[in-house]
Parts: sequence; C-alpha cells; structure tokens
Amino acid sequence: MKRLAILLLVLTLPGMAAATGYTVQPAASQLGFSAVFQGESFDGHFGQWTAAIDYDPTDLAASKFDVVVTVASVKTGDSDRDSALPGKAFFDVAQFPKAHFVTTGFHRNGEQVIADGKLTLRGVSKPVSLEITFKPQASGATLDVAGTLKRLDFDVGSGEYADTSVIGAEVKIKAHLQLVAK
Repeated sequence: MKRLAILLLVLTLPGMAAATGYTVQPAASQLGFSAVFQGESFDGHFGQWTAAIDYDPTDLAASKFDVVVTVASVKTGDSDRDSALPGKAFFDVAQFPKAHFVTTGFHRNGEQVIADGKLTLRGVSKPVSLEITFKPQASGATLDVAGTLKRLDFDVGSGEYADTSVIGAEVKIKAHLQLVAK
C-alpha cells in the first residue's frame, strides 16, 4: 500500500508544476501602441488595464497571460484623436468597453519566445502572436511584449476610416511590464 501511495505521488508531481505568478506594478509599466496617421507615426497607451501573468521560461506549457484593457482609457497626446478613438468608428467603447488578450500557448522561434493568443476587440476575436522578452530580477522580472496586428481585422476605423493610405493598416503593440513575484 505504501508503494502505491509513493507511486501515485511521483506520477502526480509533474502535473503540479506551475509557472510563477506575478503582480504587475502599474506605475512602472505601460501598455501601448504605435500607428500611422497621414504618413506620420504616433504613439498611444492605455491607462487602465489588468494583467494576470504566470510565466516560467523553462516551462512554457505552464505559462499564461490574461490581459483586460479598458479601451476608453486610450491616450495619444492629441486631443482630436483622443476624443475620436473611443467613438463608434474606432473602439466603440459604448458597445465594447474592454479588449481582452489571453494566451493559447507559447513557442520558441530560435531564441525568441512567442506568446500565441486570442485578442478580442470590438467583439471580434482573432489569433495574435506576440514576441516576449522576459528578464528575471531580484524580486521579480521585466516583461517586454511586441507584435503587430491589422486594425481592420477588428473593424477599428472601418467605414470612412478604412482608407489605409490615411490611417495605416498595421498597429504595433508594445508593452513594458514591471513584475513582482507573488
């Protein structure tokens, strides 16, 4: 009986492995993007978002990200753009107040780790892959994220704003998160 208990314990240990859970330090973190309007690049960021981060670079299968963004918190530094983005033609925050990214898995492309996931924005869900750079530190880590999406895949700036010669088709996603281990 004792051998059976030991065998069961040994068989269940691999399934008990879990990635380290991290808490994001909002004051030292930023979730942003870059886009092009009338041939000029501009940067923006979201002021309100949450991120549940569990990550282990040696066990990607146990890792996961879950990020929820309040899209009305968008800021670009241009008052006209900042008042237009929450509107119906772009984010339509009245109907779709949140964007949500959740990982479906991770893989390596050489030395680069890629977080594959599903982004839901304006009620449209599409796969998105993001390059991540994870750097452990004494009490936590930094996590940098970069990727590109096509805004029209999510109906952002559709209708009269669908002209990609005025508003670029691609939006570069970038984030810098300061993490503290839970």
